[in-house]
Amino acid sequence: MALNAVLGAQWGDEGKGKIVDYLSAKSDYVIRFNGGNNAGHTIINNSGKFALHLVPSGIFQPKTKVIIGNGVIVDPEVLVKEIELLENCGIKLKNKLFISPRCHLIMPYHKALDSLYEQAKGKNKTGTTGRGIGPTYSDKVSYNGIRIIDLMNCKSFSEKLKVQLLVKNKILKALGTKELKQKDIERVFFAFREKIKPFVFESFPLIQNAVNNNKNILFEGAQGIMLDNDWGTYPFVTGSTVMTGGINAGAGIPINKIKNVTGVSKAYLTRVGGGPFPTELSDKTGEKLRTIGGEFGATTGRPRRCGWLDIELLKFACSISGLTELAITKLDVLDNFPEIKICTGYSLNGKKVNYYDGDSDFLSNVKPIYKTFKGWTKPTKGIKKYAGLPKEAKLYLKEIERLIGTPIKYVSTGPRRHEMIII
Repeated sequence: MALNAVLGAQWGDEGKGKIVDYLSAKSDYVIRFNGGNNAGHTIINNSGKFALHLVPSGIFQPKTKVIIGNGVIVDPEVLVKEIELLENCGIKLKNKLFISPRCHLIMPYHKALDSLYEQAKGKNKTGTTGRGIGPTYSDKVSYNGIRIIDLMNCKSFSEKLKVQLLVKNKILKALGTKELKQKDIERVFFAFREKIKPFVFESFPLIQNAVNNNKNILFEGAQGIMLDNDWGTYPFVTGSTVMTGGINAGAGIPINKIKNVTGVSKAYLTRVGGGPFPTELSDKTGEKLRTIGGEFGATTGRPRRCGWLDIELLKFACSISGLTELAITKLDVLDNFPEIKICTGYSLNGKKVNYYDGDSDFLSNVKPIYKTFKGWTKPTKGIKKYAGLPKEAKLYLKEIERLIGTPIKYVSTGPRRHEMIII
């Protein structure tokens, strides 16, 4: 039996979609367990380029079944669009896509409130995607959520929606925007209901049966460990638990069943939205990384902030989530840099400090300690054998491995599935 997980080891956008797509070739099931459509996993295959936000990346593998676990929050409009996109590509989703009825729904008022809260924060805004993620998780933990199981029962949905609008419309009105009408929401959501109903299935017995029958299961994480609601750079984080422990709550699998956890990290570092970023490059080098790397959000289209690889963050991610191996992506983006740096740690007021020593304000003031490497200035794109890498690239990877103490198993040298080195 092989139960494996793939998690982002940075601030998201690490290339998890490609790694999951690659590994899912040997997986019977791929399961999403957290987040919502604030995630964007990009897959490039023979059918084209796809940015999936809710459906697990393993959907393109012929024999793989995919599950949207109960820990995922669902915008039904986005889900329906993805279902239609996949069906139009000839992928038969019956008995292949399963959606937990326990998933909470992102409602129109969640999106409206997300934007209004950001506006109210002014210069201190978090930099959310505006997809309603935070307000939906807030309603979930305050017992005000509406779930897919409610949408399957029109009467239950209407009763719960009525209660929520009594409260939410007062807030919307107080913040200067128009109130929402129940009939308008019902008309739209009941249409979504008909499209997703064939795929709604209680996933707990399905997953337990797969475990008992020694099936290969791959858990696909969304966002990155440094965006975890508890251990990330709060309040510049996401609404869910991103780490390995989130699999227990978000998919119904005890974490002691999971034997292998692959952390995905770019060969450099990016971030979308607000929050501290000690190694950020607000200069021509940062712009060069963004341009060559195509660093624009798959979900939002926003330009990503770019900087050098941060070992202090990566070590913490490995430790807090028990990463057993690493996948390094976008190595080829560094091909044209004559000099490359790695942040090996932080200092503050002349004293060495760690990530966990303070909060976001603290992290905004630390000074990165750099180690400089000679670049390889040779193309690595598409290389499939470790021996084929330039010696400088090998030294760079070996130093990452040494500093972190976690082995590198995969090196991505391009966006396509086959552009991969297995060490």
